[in-house]
Amino acid sequence: MYAYIKGTLTQLFPTHVVVEAQGGVGYEIQTPNSYRFQRHLDQEVTIYTSLIVREDSQLLYGFHDEEEKSMFLSLIKVTGIGPKSALAILASSSPNDVKRAIENENDAYLTQFPGIGKKTARQIVLDLKGKVEITDESQMDLLQPTASQDESQSIVKEALLALEALGYSKRELKKVEKKLVAETPDSVDDAVRQGLQMLVS
Repeated sequence: MYAYIKGTLTQLFPTHVVVEAQGGVGYEIQTPNSYRFQRHLDQEVTIYTSLIVREDSQLLYGFHDEEEKSMFLSLIKVTGIGPKSALAILASSSPNDVKRAIENENDAYLTQFPGIGKKTARQIVLDLKGKVEITDESQMDLLQPTASQDESQSIVKEALLALEALGYSKRELKKVEKKLVAETPDSVDDAVRQGLQMLVS
């Protein structure tokens, strides 16, 4: 229904962003990692979207590009994979990484993500192998200014909230918090990606 939404990025939350489109309507959009859009706050953005209607909700899901959106739509067709699990996978992996895991039948890679057990990983491979095409890696503009130490601590706190929203437990996050602070990430997106790498390694 909504192929994409173009407007001003007005707010960032751990689970979603808000984009104000023409006419003053603010769209709440669930994203794999909202902080990928952080440097575009208060700027015009285009977010590729998919509306999912359920009995008790109507949620708009948004992605950095068409490839990420396509991978999300493929994942949620798999039995046992809901939107939340698909977002968790895409938050810490590029679409091509997921496709390679599928094509190589790498169940171990897929079970690293919250909510994905061996049975579900096997189902992903069975349903999607041969149906996903590995493409050239998309280049996301992720350059950020260097953060101060105080800013880094604030960044890590926001990143931990984003990771918790993806399904990781407070116990798991406690284990990586000190490591993340030591890395002094320059942005919340950077901290989320580093945290995800630590959690799945």
